[in-house]
Amino acid sequence: MLLLIQYTILFASILILVALGGCFSEHSGVINLGLEGIMVIGALGGALMMHYLPGSTSAFLMVLLVVLASITAGALYSVLLAVAAIHFKADQTIVGTAMNMLGTAAATVIVKAINTAENPDDVSATLQYVEEKAAFVKNIKGFEFNWFMVLTVVALILSYIVLYKTKFGLRLMACGEHPQAADSVGINVYKMRWAGVLISGVLGGLGGIAYITAGVSAWKFEYGVAGFGFLALAVMIFGQWKPTRIALAALLFGLFRALSNVYFGFDFLVRLNIPSGVYNMLPYIISLVVLAFTSKHSRAPKSEGIPYDKGSR
Repeated sequence: MLLLIQYTILFASILILVALGGCFSEHSGVINLGLEGIMVIGALGGALMMHYLPGSTSAFLMVLLVVLASITAGALYSVLLAVAAIHFKADQTIVGTAMNMLGTAAATVIVKAINTAENPDDVSATLQYVEEKAAFVKNIKGFEFNWFMVLTVVALILSYIVLYKTKFGLRLMACGEHPQAADSVGINVYKMRWAGVLISGVLGGLGGIAYITAGVSAWKFEYGVAGFGFLALAVMIFGQWKPTRIALAALLFGLFRALSNVYFGFDFLVRLNIPSGVYNMLPYIISLVVLAFTSKHSRAPKSEGIPYDKGSR
């Protein structure tokens, strides 16, 4: 049971981070379907930092530098969406889909090139961080505490405060609801949308490194992040684009994702003799069922996905 709680909180933390990123972007008026690709690039940035940092690096500095590398990589990659969607008024769905495919492909090529340069016989797309991962984990009486859990709580609280208690957050949401009205009172819609997309890149990149370090000490980048970016979008929609509801939705989805890691620890589940692949599919099946019954009641920001034209009214 302790292991189930541990993995539920860990996977929920990842979903919360990425879903909050999508929340900021969509509240500004830009649909970010590229969260999957942003997660991969953020994970790549953090993994490369772990790969190249010397083994003598202190745990605190290791965590700090890896987190900074991940959020920087995620933010830089999100610039592609910002430029295409805000300035070139491209179809945001197509741009996000392209970013997802490009992210996994680019990460695979980069990692293979690095491995080949270091060892000509190694053509894998795998980066290992066995010793470095220890800096992120602390065992407390059998519970494997991960520092990303703390970062998630901080991000959740800050997101709520920023969105609902600050001028910036209220202006951001105004740009996603009625950008023309926001512009008429002096709010720069383009800047606010840039801010929303960049914040989504920061949180998406952080979610990416949290994902690949969740339980493993090496990652094959050709696997991407196994659809977690899309699962986070489902969490965001189910959570009605609100941080507190997103947290509750993430715990639900995180529970079903955790079952695939620990179902063998429950005798009644073992006796059911259900193939392990079914447990791996559970969170995605649940997301389809939940969205099928709740999506018609969802209220997305009114102007999300609609390119803003300053000259139109």
